[in-house]
Amino acid sequence: MTTSTTAARSARLDRVRERLAETGVDGLLLSHGADLPWLTGYRAMPLERLTVLVLPREGEAVLVVPELEAPRVPVLPAGMSIRPWSDGEEPLDLVAGLLGGDVSRLGVSNRAWAATVLGLQERLPDAGFFPASRVTSVLRAVKDEAEVAVLRMAAAAADRVAAALQGGDIRLSGRSEREVSAELSARLLAEGHRKVNFAIVGSGPNGASPHHEAGDRVIGRGDVVVCDFGGEYALPGEDVGYCSDITRTVAVGDPGPEVRECYDVLRAAQAAGVAAARRGVAAEGVDGATRAVIVEAGYGERFVHRTGHGIGLEEHEDPYLVEGNRELLEPGHAFSVEPGIYFPGRFGMRLEDILVVEAEGAEVLNQADRGLVALEA
Repeated sequence: MTTSTTAARSARLDRVRERLAETGVDGLLLSHGADLPWLTGYRAMPLERLTVLVLPREGEAVLVVPELEAPRVPVLPAGMSIRPWSDGEEPLDLVAGLLGGDVSRLGVSNRAWAATVLGLQERLPDAGFFPASRVTSVLRAVKDEAEVAVLRMAAAAADRVAAALQGGDIRLSGRSEREVSAELSARLLAEGHRKVNFAIVGSGPNGASPHHEAGDRVIGRGDVVVCDFGGEYALPGEDVGYCSDITRTVAVGDPGPEVRECYDVLRAAQAAGVAAARRGVAAEGVDGATRAVIVEAGYGERFVHRTGHGIGLEEHEDPYLVEGNRELLEPGHAFSVEPGIYFPGRFGMRLEDILVVEAEGAEVLNQADRGLVALEA
């Protein structure tokens, strides 16, 4: 971990405290999920033993962590200390004691165990609890330069896997979806990803299921194949990684005029969404731009999901590009633009890139070929 990384986390802690003061929240209790590593550089194992960062509006933040996990905690930023607890202690009592009795509004990690929240409610009966994301998500959604740099590297690594797919280095014909998914996963790891979050391979009629789980179907001539994959990429020595996410659709043999015409619409829709993604535009405006192209072409009912999602420490996070989200985009917002067109029982297609909003326009992080590549049958 570098000094600049520690300084960045200290700056994030300052911004969180400012937001706590603005919103009148007494403190946050950050356990499992992305908020904890975003502030501390430590990702807690999802165990029954309690790990929680007790972050009051004023005073020192304390990372309460199982004693046997304490050696994994990196150097914490200024304003934080660590309090290991042994198996003979009750950590919820410790947390309640650190907060004191004079608290009325507390944010708890969205992914905290229910048992943790219920136990805290018993010990702090006068406090009201709400999701910590109401405080942190708006801050985490705006990536700093260091975060964008890692997202850029993650995207480039995913691009190299996509290029191998489009170049025919990953054989599709005669292989099962599961086999292709396994190779995509292996190549993500070989390209520097720490772990694979998903490797969707939907061939033929399975491509019409956006989150299809790769199975035993054997890919053959005439299939349109949706490949959506990504994982977590981290710099050497860092325990905290940022996510990649890319989708490319390929054909095995000549896909035919109907598929090509449909794909032309898809590509135009994605380009419209990319062009709309800029500072001051509402998140729903990007969704509207992609959807308008697809609706005009007569495929509106075939586009069954939002245009995109934020990306960072989590593969899905704020901001979400969906109708009704009037949040204005600003520099540092990172998200996918991924329209899709799906024909149940026949085929589907999707095209996805990751963007980061800049002062003027947006940087498209993925550069893999966006055309409908036809591979040998």
